[in-house]
Amino acid sequence: MSEPALFDLLETKMNWISARQHVVAQNISNADTPGYRPKDLAPFSAVLDQFNVAPVQTNPMHLAGYAPSGATRQQAITERAPDGNAVGLENQLTKVADNENMQAMTGNLWKTYMGMFMTALGHG
Repeated sequence: MSEPALFDLLETKMNWISARQHVVAQNISNADTPGYRPKDLAPFSAVLDQFNVAPVQTNPMHLAGYAPSGATRQQAITERAPDGNAVGLENQLTKVADNENMQAMTGNLWKTYMGMFMTALGHG
């Protein structure tokens, strides 16, 4: 894939957030299901790999960027109910809050860049 358009990246991020929210909601709804193990999506950084996104130093006075190594943190199951259920509600609710923050940030980026485009086109 060639250079991605910013709006394509933002749309991909919003779709990922929506899919992750669905998975987290399933985990929470199965918190009392015997033997249920929580699921999660691959981190968004894995999705970004398809876009070939890397920081670029555009001015010698700027600090050089770095691309993350792609290493992901595996989350170990730390709680398990006597019936084998491994859903930690605190962990799942933290993911809900993270999703909400990511959605707000992505929406704000969309709005900001759309405003810049409208200004550049003389409509703002």
